[in-house]
Amino acid sequence: MRIEAYNQVHQIYQTKKVNKVRQTGSASHTDQLQFSNFGKEIGAAQAALAGTPDIREELTAPIKAQIQNGTYKVDTADFAEKLLQKAAAMDAAYEETR
Repeated sequence: MRIEAYNQVHQIYQTKKVNKVRQTGSASHTDQLQFSNFGKEIGAAQAALAGTPDIREELTAPIKAQIQNGTYKVDTADFAEKLLQKAAAMDAAYEETR
């Protein structure tokens, strides 16, 4: 086994590493980040939504009161019709994806 050959190969790779380090060390490069107008609008919309509550109390308070009083009534025919419409819409959307 010749150790000299290993040392010579090792020296070749070491010089290439030094050259790469020197090249990257002398280069000056700055990264830039720019948002499009659409991205800025999305950011503004997200900021506006962050300040709004998840539940609109002015709409839910009367329904809550009716439920607590036992006076809230559900029209079963209307509910069934809306449920069938939603199911049909979901089925159509599923068929489009196939």
